[in-house]
Amino acid sequence: MTSLMSGRTAVRAGVLVVAAALTASACGGDDGGGESGGQVTIAIAGPNQWTTDPDTFGPAWEDLVARFEEEEPGINVETNVLPADFGDTLSTQLAAGTAPELIFRSVSHTADQVVALDDYLQQPNPYVEGNERWIDLFNQDYFGPDAVSARNAAGNYEFIPFNLVILGLFYNADALADAGLDGPPETFGELISACGDLRAAGYDPFAITSGFLNQGWTVQNISSMLMAHYADDWNKYGPDNEPGTSATVSIKSMARAILTGELDPTTIPEVGETLRLTKEFYDECATENWSGITTGGGFEDLLSGKAAMAYASNFYAPLLDDVDFEWGAMPFPDLTEQDSPLSTGEPARHGANTEGTSYMIPSTTTGEELEAAVKFLQFITSPEGGQPWLDGSGGIPSLEGATPAPGLEPLMTGVWAEPLPVQSLSSLVPKAKFWTPIYDGYLLESTSLEDTLAGLREDWIQWANEQVEDGGWTDDWTQG
Repeated sequence: MTSLMSGRTAVRAGVLVVAAALTASACGGDDGGGESGGQVTIAIAGPNQWTTDPDTFGPAWEDLVARFEEEEPGINVETNVLPADFGDTLSTQLAAGTAPELIFRSVSHTADQVVALDDYLQQPNPYVEGNERWIDLFNQDYFGPDAVSARNAAGNYEFIPFNLVILGLFYNADALADAGLDGPPETFGELISACGDLRAAGYDPFAITSGFLNQGWTVQNISSMLMAHYADDWNKYGPDNEPGTSATVSIKSMARAILTGELDPTTIPEVGETLRLTKEFYDECATENWSGITTGGGFEDLLSGKAAMAYASNFYAPLLDDVDFEWGAMPFPDLTEQDSPLSTGEPARHGANTEGTSYMIPSTTTGEELEAAVKFLQFITSPEGGQPWLDGSGGIPSLEGATPAPGLEPLMTGVWAEPLPVQSLSSLVPKAKFWTPIYDGYLLESTSLEDTLAGLREDWIQWANEQVEDGGWTDDWTQG
């Protein structure tokens, strides 16, 4: 396989799904068997972000677990690979009090259903010589007191990021050449035109399947350009939920903007324009009958040569090692004034973030199991414990000064990797609709744009009120 860099920011990126296992213990020192000296077993449950194997997260993960169990002979680690509906499974288990000791972060939950890790993070990581505070090991731009998405609405750290993730558009350079294209598209208009040429050449222009992910990514990519100029107006609270500002408009600031009526999808034209452009992308570029594809497709269609382009995260880069075509990756193309009258020339951003492989500990985990889970989280976020896994899984490190997996260095450069100015519109989803393909009605033309925007307004208000309740906020604007 040969990899190509795009003409702009080179991004070897991969799917925005996340899974792995972690949890941490600030106590460290004794063996994982506890005072009884017996074996402690902990289970890690989440989706497979790296392969299609339903039984394992892959060789790099198996090596990680083996090295941890060698370091802590009193602890056994079991891996539970969950299917695509993992969110429903884990949310149900959390509610029932039956969740395993380590669970994937991206599930609907309340703050009291998981362990607050603040005290552990203030203590040393026992697997790092000389470390005084575990929290200091992390890249503070993404996980630390000033990182906008590191804590929940209640102000607590509830997950540990094993890595960072960034999305990109992978493309088959040979397919582009077959369609008579000189290279990957750099503007939205060029993308739409290229999709027509690719379809005429016998390719699915862009691999799209049913579900929320592809929709959410597209909405985020487009809204990152159209909504950026509102950031200064809405930026009222810092990452600690106190009055101030954040690099990305914080969740509390977004909730305030919604509940005060400043952010209303029925009155802010950029929201409707985001959806219109998303539908144009789906109509012209997506796999035919995408809404009926519930299994397979997606990145697999890029690997097989059926599709010319696909979304993917950096986790998927190793899967391209064996393809027989030249490939490259790029950011989402920019919007120009020709593409949209609301374009401001702002470039697309996705931002590296902790939505990759991050895990939480359910609050029902106690005693020796809690200690063992914390130790696992500490081990994977130590340079010696985590670096081999990062190298083998296409990972971008969450630790300060760690080394990205070979070939992934370009992911962290350029505007595409910079933080979003405003929280993604696709993240404003109430708990009851988490992972639901909320844009299906509009994209499939069963719901008008007007009705879709009205529905989003209700969803956003519900989401904002949930943040207020979870955070215990009592500011004046929360009382209306």
